Amino acid sequence: MKDTVNVVPFINGTARPMSVPARRLLADVLRDDLGLVGTRLGCEHGVCGACTVLIDGRAARSCLVLAAQAHGAQVETIEGLAEDRDLSALQAAFHQHHALQCGFCTSGMLVSAVELLRENPDPTADEIRHHLSGNVCRCTGYGNIVAAVQYAARLLSGR
Repeated sequence: MKDTVNVVPFINGTARPMSVPARRLLADVLRDDLGLVGTRLGCEHGVCGACTVLIDGRAARSCLVLAAQAHGAQVETIEGLAEDRDLSALQAAFHQHHALQCGFCTSGMLVSAVELLRENPDPTADEIRHHLSGNVCRCTGYGNIVAAVQYAARLLSGR
């Protein structure tokens, strides 16, 4: 088996050619090699959701994805959500609705919520809870997170 592979993922819209060990995880490349530390490593088993990124628009646990699997893919991280250095509507809604406390789960929650709002711009509270059920938060009780996503949906749709 080849020890390293050449890959070119598009991280937050920018091609990032690199040579990586064949078994290196995407989360490690993002954090350690590219300095995108907003992608958190919690459980490292795909259970907590803190490492969630979007790969070609779909939520994925970067602690379970090999960097080689991201070759040619569009990878969006929490760092890519900001709009010209300003908070996105969703990030601002999380801040305004106090949908974060310790902040550890926040990146994964936000990235997962981005996927939801792209698929369903007007989700119900139950749909939000269901979509975010793979993201573990030990601080907030989820109520403020659901309210923030609903508020962001209204903002984004102009309602």
